[in-house]
Amino acid sequence: MRQHPSTTLRRCALVSLLGGLLVACAGPTPLAPPLSSPTPVGWHTPLPHDGDAQVLKTWWARFDDPLLPELVQAADRSNPTLAQALARVAQARANARIAGARLAPSLDGSTSLARTRNELPPPALLGTQLNVGLDARWEWDLFGANRQALAAAERRAEASSLQWHDARVSLAAEVANSYLALRACEALVAVYQQSATSQGATADLTREKVRVGFESPANGALADASQAEAANRLTAQRAECDVALQGLVLLTGIDAASLQARLQPATGRLPLAAPFAVDALPARVLAQRPDVAAAARTLQAAAADIGSAEAARYPTISLGGSITLVAGRAAGVSATGVNWSFGPSLSLPLFDQGRIEGGVDAARGRYDEARAGFELQARQAVREVEEALLRLAAARSRVGDAERAALGYRSYFDAAQTRWRVGAGSLIEMEDARRFSLNAEAALVSVQRERVAAWVALYKAAGGGWEGPAPAEPTPAHSTATAAVAPAAVSR
Repeated sequence: MRQHPSTTLRRCALVSLLGGLLVACAGPTPLAPPLSSPTPVGWHTPLPHDGDAQVLKTWWARFDDPLLPELVQAADRSNPTLAQALARVAQARANARIAGARLAPSLDGSTSLARTRNELPPPALLGTQLNVGLDARWEWDLFGANRQALAAAERRAEASSLQWHDARVSLAAEVANSYLALRACEALVAVYQQSATSQGATADLTREKVRVGFESPANGALADASQAEAANRLTAQRAECDVALQGLVLLTGIDAASLQARLQPATGRLPLAAPFAVDALPARVLAQRPDVAAAARTLQAAAADIGSAEAARYPTISLGGSITLVAGRAAGVSATGVNWSFGPSLSLPLFDQGRIEGGVDAARGRYDEARAGFELQARQAVREVEEALLRLAAARSRVGDAERAALGYRSYFDAAQTRWRVGAGSLIEMEDARRFSLNAEAALVSVQRERVAAWVALYKAAGGGWEGPAPAEPTPAHSTATAAVAPAAVSR
């Protein structure tokens, strides 16, 4: 029995992704970070466009509209969402530095100056004492608690960076979809404007026919009502375009007047994609999706947390020392001296009322939660790619049907209008034909938008593009899932 290509895509991708998961995070140990195991499926390979805005622009340059990549770049430079994500990256990296500092010795300096008065025995004595000291301490990470904490912090820093990258991909797709919505809205305005103009001419002619007795007053009322309806529809559509323009202004940070001037030359024109085929989407690309990769790092961090919690069961050994220079003066007599100490210390947990055990159980619960979240994210990634491919294929086949329908209804309306003008047809028949033609024209614009939007959805589903650099690690077997879609250029 032959399987559907989308089923093959799902199974191959999930086998590769979850297989890599089991290799990388099969069992957290307290002695080594889980990243010590080899990790296939591209979790450590470069992302499809390396977080490079220029490569993002190159992908959008596939479309024959130079304004689209410019808008994506403008949003990438100024959007507050990205600024928030970048701030979270800085926080996570700082936490990783803090965790790494626990593995190195610490050295603290101190100084104090005191003026003292001693009443006993008489006579009272005034004195001054100066202390200058250094304290050093180093904890021997014998059971890996600090190493595991560092590994967890590093993985969370990587996850935060990937989430920033995911925010950039999502923002680029949102800008593209908003731009498509605006262009489709403009195209509908052109359709409705043409309809309103035609409806106005029909209403004028109908009123003249009513005046001379060739049409009934009822038909005159119908023509007036149809004209008002067309004007109302046109006004509402123009308002929708104004709303879409403001949304694009907020996304890109470009002022409305400047953006409107840049939009003017191609009003109502949907961008077209250059012809290229999507023959296969490697499973590694799904793993390279920023959200999936971030979920993988979060899972690895949770595994390291278990090791850190387990290490709390065992003794901690630290080595400490201090040296203090003491200088004093009292009753005209000065004295100096040096105090020092050096030696190891041992701390062993004895009775903690289940605190350590509770910490381990909590860490294991977080690991289970992160594992389920990763599996859910991986399945969602496969689903989104499948849906994008299916919508792309469906939209491609629908465009031809929508074009034929629009052309046929337009011819039918033209014929009905000609018959009505010479008195061989009724106004009601012509208005029905006009409505069919108008609906077909609007449906064509909608399908054309859906087809371009399917490319945008595929871009986002594949993590921002699928033509990135080859991975450094060898790709495991069955890592390529064939997609039964090889669409040509998007055409209007």
